[in-house]
Amino acid sequence: MYEPTQLRTFLAVAQTLSFTQAARRLGLRQSTVSQHVRRLEEATGRPLFLRDTHGVELTEDGEAMLGFARTILAAHERAAAFFTGTRLRGRLRFGASEDFVTTRLPEILEAFRREHPEVDLELTVELSGTLQARLEAGRLDLILAKRRGDRTEPGGAPAGRPAVRAEPDGEELVWQDVLVWIGAPRLRLDPDRPVPLIVFPPPGITRARALEALQAQGRAWRIACTSSSLSANVAAARAGLGVMAHTRGLLPDGLVELPARAGLPELGAVDFVLRKGRRGGATQEAADALAAAILAGGDRLHRPR
Repeated sequence: MYEPTQLRTFLAVAQTLSFTQAARRLGLRQSTVSQHVRRLEEATGRPLFLRDTHGVELTEDGEAMLGFARTILAAHERAAAFFTGTRLRGRLRFGASEDFVTTRLPEILEAFRREHPEVDLELTVELSGTLQARLEAGRLDLILAKRRGDRTEPGGAPAGRPAVRAEPDGEELVWQDVLVWIGAPRLRLDPDRPVPLIVFPPPGITRARALEALQAQGRAWRIACTSSSLSANVAAARAGLGVMAHTRGLLPDGLVELPARAGLPELGAVDFVLRKGRRGGATQEAADALAAAILAGGDRLHRPR
């Protein structure tokens, strides 16, 4: 009833909320993506997306289809691997940004380990800038990290929407979000005093963006807490020590987005991307398989556990 090809297309659109970006990810024409979605909607008898001039949103039935699509595709891939006799082997060094500590990434990794027990998966959790450097140095094979989301299509993309562009070789956009200021619910900033900041150490992307935005606004600031641990920074923010720049879609429990009346500058967009190394062979096959699993479950990465 439900074609795997159509389900993969549906997942790509659901994760990017863009027919154009989904087409780029899948290497298809946008008209083909629209056709796949239309046929899937005909098969279900339900609309899966709401489309208007402002963008694309999942319907309630579309949200339900996310889980079904992942389950059906996982079963399809297990059957294909069983009957073709292909088994992945080797060592895979995977790096993930601190941002994903509280998401469902562990569930995706657990499922990957069950499907590919002969792959030795080695996980590194670090700042995105550090992961990028280790990948370039050949010390990691695949990373899931942040990058600046400054590049957008002509006319600008709506905040929180994937920018429509071709991705660099070896890089795959998982989703785009916006950076916001967050803090404890009762925190109040004194406009006459420096902004107390909770930041990652260099080369943290959110740190750099926060400092640049405050300097451009001419707002004074001071470092109230710095740690390479997301948990430590979140604890400091919950204690009311200061504010931190953070991805809106990954808002930690106990913290809230600061309202516009706080007077802090906008921080702009941030991209979450997969980047692969260039080792080839069994390692490359394992990296490709894990990347595919992360892309298939990409919508789960910006939803709390």
